[in-house]
Amino acid sequence: MSITAKDAAPVVVQEENTSQSRRKFFSKAGAAAVAVPLAGFPMISVAQAPVVLKMQGAWGAKDVFNEMAEDYVKKVNEMSGGKLKIDYLVGGSVVKPFEVTDAVSKGVLDGGHQVAVYWYGKSKVASLFGSGPITGANAEQTLGWIQRGGGDQLYQELLQKLNLNIKGFFAFPMPTQPLGWFKKTPPKNAQELVGYKYRTVGLAADLMQSMGMKVTQLPGGEIVPAMERGVIDAFEFNNPTSDRRFGAQDVAKNYVMGSFHQAMEFFEIIFNKTKYDSLSPENKAILKYAAEAASSSNTWMAQDYYSKDLQELITKDKVKVTRTPKSIMDAQLKA
Repeated sequence: MSITAKDAAPVVVQEENTSQSRRKFFSKAGAAAVAVPLAGFPMISVAQAPVVLKMQGAWGAKDVFNEMAEDYVKKVNEMSGGKLKIDYLVGGSVVKPFEVTDAVSKGVLDGGHQVAVYWYGKSKVASLFGSGPITGANAEQTLGWIQRGGGDQLYQELLQKLNLNIKGFFAFPMPTQPLGWFKKTPPKNAQELVGYKYRTVGLAADLMQSMGMKVTQLPGGEIVPAMERGVIDAFEFNNPTSDRRFGAQDVAKNYVMGSFHQAMEFFEIIFNKTKYDSLSPENKAILKYAAEAASSSNTWMAQDYYSKDLQELITKDKVKVTRTPKSIMDAQLKA
């Protein structure tokens, strides 16, 4: 049978359609090949340098408080995933311990790790946030007031009133502090406190002075040298571990436990507010919640260290540890 032109036409059309389909396929494939790297280009990420904050503590290198400050810094650095970094310096690296607040406010430092009582000279209201008046509340309860009872709002208002360009957080409710170390036989009653040259800070300085003691306010690192020179003959700092690490047992052998002069205290972790306000919401959150996390880990550290070092003071260093007489405690309440 012969094939007519009419019969062959569909075959030609089919071949042409197939050819066109192939051309379209390769054309689209080529365009896609070009488009893939172009579309992928915006996805290429460029590593950005971390935001670096320079922070100084108010503590000497050997002080357990310095170790606790480093614990906070470690938490911030690890939580940030490399986007935020705190470079931490020990006390005295840039400014003296009592000068940290002003240095942070002025931007000399980006941050500081200290206690609020170190700027008590600016306002006695600062004592509410560490070494405050005896209210019947311990440090944990007072920190709860700061966090949930309006204390933080009062704190921020105080900073603003004093023109301190600072954003602060509180951490680590500290155990009640001892009356301290005495070169001589420790006092048996309030009358025997009169005339002692005593180191303390903040509102406690006013309290002890009203009880007849001659008070000198010094940072922790200057206490033992002051005892050696006779500038003071009694002192308190904070806890058995700090005391033992800076050598209290080498200049005194009488350690008197229990007192109302500093019934509650906590760390104040501060940042230059201008610098803080420039941070991303994520980095601000890290600084805040790292303080809350450090509050717990610092507490556990204290429970471990303080009990062990108190025993070492007694057994190895032959320190005589006694309780503060009730008459002195009663006199503190009356004062």
